[in-house]
Amino acid sequence: MKFRLLGKSGLKVSDIGHGLWGMGAWSGSDDADSKQALRWSIEGGCNFFDSAFVYGDGKSDHLIGEVAGEFPGKNLILASKIPPADFSWPSKPENPLHKIFPRAHVIEYAEKIKTAFGRPIDLLQFHVWEDVWAKEAEWKETVAELKETGLIRAFGLSLNRWQPWNGLAAIETGLIDSVQVIYNIFDQAPEDELFPACRKHNVGVIARVPLDEGSLGGKLTQDTRFPDTDWRARYFNAENLAKTLPRIDALKALLPEGMSLPELALRFILSEPAVSTLIAGMRKKEHVEANLSYSDKGALPPALIDALRAHRWDRAQKPVV
Repeated sequence: MKFRLLGKSGLKVSDIGHGLWGMGAWSGSDDADSKQALRWSIEGGCNFFDSAFVYGDGKSDHLIGEVAGEFPGKNLILASKIPPADFSWPSKPENPLHKIFPRAHVIEYAEKIKTAFGRPIDLLQFHVWEDVWAKEAEWKETVAELKETGLIRAFGLSLNRWQPWNGLAAIETGLIDSVQVIYNIFDQAPEDELFPACRKHNVGVIARVPLDEGSLGGKLTQDTRFPDTDWRARYFNAENLAKTLPRIDALKALLPEGMSLPELALRFILSEPAVSTLIAGMRKKEHVEANLSYSDKGALPPALIDALRAHRWDRAQKPVV
């Protein structure tokens, strides 16, 4: 396993991290199986675990807190996210900061997450963000308080879906240790402005949705259907599935002999120096072992990276101001 610094936080994180969304929020998740998957990750060298209070109303925070307690000698980095006070995703720029992340709300949920972890929080993130809030004093004062009291070690933002530009002003404040953003073979827009800003200000990057919610796993077909209770039924609706499958077929045509599509997808992300870690959802042992093995394989050949540039798929456009 290889490690990278999470920006100026000084936290040393495995470049393959474990995302806990499926452990608290998906239907059919089993706590015992989830804990075992986390143990496999830790035993395989992964030390970065990304949770959020909204994943099962604190369930995933408790799961990783309990499992981390079984490995007192490991330098495990636990991250979580505070939900917006209105529990609405994505956020809207017209909603004022004092109604979304008021000090009392932030402190309350930071305390809840700390209790679930059984220890101070290594990385606390706001689960939504609007850059019009960057100039506000309240969030800056609250973050400073959280650090001064030892409740958190680092602070970051989880940027709204397909809005990598909606965090640039916050980065300019110098108070952001990390940003979490959708980045994968299709979603390459963070390379335009976000990654240069992160390099300039020494901000860590957590790449989420590395497999495009599953399409880059390579197993979807035109007959794929998810239960109505599964959020993927909405994401991979008939229209989106029809647009996605030809793009997946085109990527499969580029695969070197012996390389799977998930390996191509994760190693594409690892090829980007601005990325500190990527977070993959993993519940099966074979997925844990395979994903962690890509760390040592590292970056893809430059020629293959160049070929993948043509597969960028912008599904949102930066607003014209």
